Amino acid sequence: MVIDAHQHFWRMDVRAGQWPPPELAAIHRDFLPPDLSPLLAESGVDGTILVQSLPSVDDTRFLLDLADRHGFVRGVVGWVDLKGADAPSQIAALAAHPALKGLRPMLQDLEPEWLDDPALDPAIAAMQAAGLRFDALVLPRHLPALLRFARRFPDLPIVIDHGAKPEIAQGGSPDWTADMAALADRPNLCCKLSGLLTEAGARTGLDDIRPYVETLFTLFGPDRLIWGSDWPVLRLAGDYEGWLSLCRALIPPSAHPAVFGDNARRFYGFE
Repeated sequence: MVIDAHQHFWRMDVRAGQWPPPELAAIHRDFLPPDLSPLLAESGVDGTILVQSLPSVDDTRFLLDLADRHGFVRGVVGWVDLKGADAPSQIAALAAHPALKGLRPMLQDLEPEWLDDPALDPAIAAMQAAGLRFDALVLPRHLPALLRFARRFPDLPIVIDHGAKPEIAQGGSPDWTADMAALADRPNLCCKLSGLLTEAGARTGLDDIRPYVETLFTLFGPDRLIWGSDWPVLRLAGDYEGWLSLCRALIPPSAHPAVFGDNARRFYGFE
């Protein structure tokens, strides 16, 4: 089974003033299941994890409704204001839906210190009680704070989205490898092999991406690296089959069943 562990759907009519802006013409339109289904069939992908792209509980409910109606969606990563007074009750209510597998605060838009706040504790306890995972949408500057967070919650399954978005187009982030290595030492951490093309600018060839993929594979190994497309954001830099083929060329064949399917199933807890 091949699983895409990171993709999005959205409707522009509910995104007024939100990303993506009109100048990103390739993704400034609705993206819904009929847009993705042919790509999955052509690429031999059996299922996906649908990830939030708005800081909105209504958006999470929209994604859960899509999961009810489209069998290839094997799970949803939603959003809750994790510091809100009603966060535990909202988490419990959303987690009653079997498709909800995790939550993702949009950390890339927040200061790293956001992760150090004890106000998160009730929400994280509620996530753990519901068996939910934590998707970390971080930039390299967030990694030391993410490490402190992971140490505070050693039993919380955490996955780093997009390899923490190293600045490939600028030649890389100076402390990225060391910070990712420290995180990889934590057994509750996994990492998604996704989003790298978007960070690469014009450097989207096999040899441009290879050092980052090889570093992530070395650090997280074949059992904690998880492939995802980040479609439709991927359209800014490449195409679905091209990204899948590039990653397959860079990951040792013996690790393909794990990286391209089994690890996502195990991390998000679905059959």
